[in-house]
Amino acid sequence: MRDAVIVEALRTPIGKRGGGLAEVHAVELSALILSAIAERTGIDPAVVDDVHWGSVQSVGQQSGNIGRMAVLAAGWPESVPGFTMDRQCGSSQQAISTAAAAVVSGQADVVVAGGVEMMSAIPMGASAVPGTGQMGGPAVTRYADQLTDPGFGGMFNQGYGAEKIAEEWKLSRTQLDEYSVRSHERAAAAQDAGDFDAETIAVPTGAATVKADEGIRRGSTVDKLATLKTPFKDGGLISAGNASQISDGAAGVLITTSENAARLGLKPLARVHTAVVTGDDPVKMLTGPIPATALALRKSGLSIDDIDAFEVNEAFAPVPLAWRIETGADDAKLNPLGGAIALGHPLGCSGARLATTLIHYLVRTGKRYGLQTMCEGGGTANATIYERI
Repeated sequence: MRDAVIVEALRTPIGKRGGGLAEVHAVELSALILSAIAERTGIDPAVVDDVHWGSVQSVGQQSGNIGRMAVLAAGWPESVPGFTMDRQCGSSQQAISTAAAAVVSGQADVVVAGGVEMMSAIPMGASAVPGTGQMGGPAVTRYADQLTDPGFGGMFNQGYGAEKIAEEWKLSRTQLDEYSVRSHERAAAAQDAGDFDAETIAVPTGAATVKADEGIRRGSTVDKLATLKTPFKDGGLISAGNASQISDGAAGVLITTSENAARLGLKPLARVHTAVVTGDDPVKMLTGPIPATALALRKSGLSIDDIDAFEVNEAFAPVPLAWRIETGADDAKLNPLGGAIALGHPLGCSGARLATTLIHYLVRTGKRYGLQTMCEGGGTANATIYERI
């Protein structure tokens, strides 16, 4: 029976908004990932059957099927196709799932999956062209009675959804800020220990070379975070300090079968054990990782205690905190190297970034199972379980 194994997983450093990657074109950054994967593995790019690429804002430099444009910019053969998908924040995690499905089904033998987002150049909401109607359109009217609170503005709003989650799970501002400080502390410790080195490629920008994640704030404290405003709700709990950072970055993985890996002389790092996606409340929007995790565990036959590490995207601090309460997961296993609050959240890149970090963590520590899950705009969520080989 065919399987899907990951033989390489790489990412760029995550650049802060207006930071070292801000002037790099999204296609160029994506092409750097493709080139690095080919160089690290030694494969001939001609053997790649497809490139599955995630990006949320398909406008400007991210328009025109960036997956295909990255192939051409990398100088790969014109015979290598590529396409771009949008499952909001989970776009590149979905790309990994789609690539794994193509490999397992026999539709492809070698696929690169990943994604990119250059939020310095393409801000959130950029794909909503003025004068063409509100995002969501008729879908929003179905939930109109739930969108009347100040802060929603008559449409789905992730920040206000995070406020609703904090309220429902009775999370305090102090708890959210404490979690955020922990994210920065864990990420700083990982960076200092060199834990990100094997997964990160340097990005030359002309004037300099970006080698490390830029968003980590050393010396962050709960007292400092408590002074920040809550833009989504007057007197609310969600601030810039306990939310993910607006960032730039790209990440990708090479997926094939165990048989093909042996034929090509490649050593698998992990296999895609289970991959699922589900929908949940589109108003709170960010609770999807809870049922997605339950579904992944049910389909895998594993328990929450079987999983050695969890990467739960830190879109906002209430997301992993509510997830942990509901799943009963060991807190020490949750985002052990920090998350998007410290490292950043370049939308279409983040799914592949979490996968890359998780897989390298399993390899480095010798642990067996890792689970990643992402909340996504519109109330969907992916969950993927990897097994170290």
